Amino acid sequence: MKRLIILCIVLLLTLPTFAQDSKSNEKTTTYYFIRHAEKDRSDKTNKDPNLIQKGLLRAAKWSFVLENIEFDAVYSTNYNRTKQTAQPTAEKKGLEVTIYDPRQLFSEEFANNTLGKTVLVVGHSNTTPAFVNAVLGAKKYDSIDDNNNANLYIVTISPSGEKSDTLLVID
Repeated sequence: MKRLIILCIVLLLTLPTFAQDSKSNEKTTTYYFIRHAEKDRSDKTNKDPNLIQKGLLRAAKWSFVLENIEFDAVYSTNYNRTKQTAQPTAEKKGLEVTIYDPRQLFSEEFANNTLGKTVLVVGHSNTTPAFVNAVLGAKKYDSIDDNNNANLYIVTISPSGEKSDTLLVID
């Protein structure tokens, strides 16, 4: 049963990539959104904590879950926990992590810079679903529970502008 679930997850993750492979000049855009992995909560005054061991392991796991996706870019907010979550996947793909401002989600500049690309975006419990909602143009997703670091949102925008989305929980 576990193998069947893993096979289904792999198929769901790779289908948007196959759709994009048809012709990159058709400008299909695919976004993969995740929240940062488990952070250090020992110092409540620390506004920029690092990942704990469990979080470092989850960040490495994300790089394996996403290993068959051909990313063009990896984006992260400018916080230790998000950069540390993005880094294993970026390194595996030979990409630099690009910093984005979580107060300006899906700006015209971001949309233009990522048009026709496959992009990983790492954010926070509130900014990740807000970013997905901004791309979709509708409030579909609420903030992620603070104990949940396992959501993967996939949003695809076709050349005609049609948008589709999927939410997976990879734990």
